[in-house]
Amino acid sequence: MGLQVERNAALIIVDVQKDFCLGGALPVPNGDAVVPVLNEYIRIFETAKAPIFVTRDWHPLNHMSFKSQGGPWPPHCVQKTPGAEFHENLKLPDDVIVISKGTGQDSMGYSGFDGTNLEEELRSRGAETLFIGGLATDYCVKATVLFAILRGNKVALLVDAVKEINPKGSKTAIEEMTRRGARRVRLSELKQEKTENE
Repeated sequence: MGLQVERNAALIIVDVQKDFCLGGALPVPNGDAVVPVLNEYIRIFETAKAPIFVTRDWHPLNHMSFKSQGGPWPPHCVQKTPGAEFHENLKLPDDVIVISKGTGQDSMGYSGFDGTNLEEELRSRGAETLFIGGLATDYCVKATVLFAILRGNKVALLVDAVKEINPKGSKTAIEEMTRRGARRVRLSELKQEKTENE
């Protein structure tokens, strides 16, 4: 898989929401650090006129993942609350495609494809190579990457634009994603490829 961003590529930003960042209900350690890096990826994809998607947890008050419902997590990213908003410094373009997941009580919604129209939206835009980053490496990023690979997409994992909840879990998750076929990519590689082709 080449590193040049073509129009058959798509950028998928996973769950960079206030509740997963500093001061949020379920903060990913150092999760805010992905924002400036993702902004650079956004700029590259805008220049290439390639589609940009952003997923978000969009949970009801009684979502199955919440501890009050027997789940593992504190309430987070409840629909229409400030915590469900995207990070204020994430520079999303006006034509970004927002994918809401975990919208029903009984859907965990770890993967951006789980119960959403993401696959159809990608197909309608001819996107075959997916560049994926965001939060958190060991949960929603991993689930989204693995489903994308399962559906036959080429996947680039943006290793400089992901953060994990559990450092040990991150190592295992990245190894699994790579073993299944994801390519590890950094911003510097895309910039280098872009320079060489100018």
